[in-house]
Amino acid sequence: MSFVNTPDNYRYAWYLRPVLALLSRRLHGLPEPVRLWARMPLAFIGFQLMLKTLERKTSPLDGRLRALVRTRIAQLNSCHFCVDLNASHALDRGVTPEQLQDLAGFQDSPRFSDAEKAALAYAEAITGTGIEIDASLIERLRQAFGDEGIVELAALASHQNLSAKFNAALGVPAQGFCMTAHGVAPPD
Repeated sequence: MSFVNTPDNYRYAWYLRPVLALLSRRLHGLPEPVRLWARMPLAFIGFQLMLKTLERKTSPLDGRLRALVRTRIAQLNSCHFCVDLNASHALDRGVTPEQLQDLAGFQDSPRFSDAEKAALAYAEAITGTGIEIDASLIERLRQAFGDEGIVELAALASHQNLSAKFNAALGVPAQGFCMTAHGVAPPD
């Protein structure tokens, strides 16, 4: 349970209720972050619109890379829910359990391509306090993904940081999406 409890009979905004009902049926219940975000209807809508935009099929970043980036950012923010959910998505998108195991040390792992390493390094730089992005990293990203991909990667990392920080700040626990030993945040 998170630090803030959302009772089962919570009265969400009328215009969110149909969306929440659909989500509840599809997900066999509402995950705790959805219940918390839905307490702020306009923020919930904005968050979901950005999520849908970033996860579209026509994204310049493939789903596998997006899941790796999201999982790494979740690890860095110690968001147990986000690691759980994004590790599950990563496995569904073709990431191997061994890659999840090596994710925290991706720089030295042969299991990641140069493009993946550049994207993960960029995600780590964005996640850190006092962002400093090296020009050589931008050039590596440009060669791998182009300018549109760099913009998309910055938006993806920013969105995941928002999600992870929100969930971690509210103590949202993992909810059993990923059943590997690597679907957990690293120890502090």
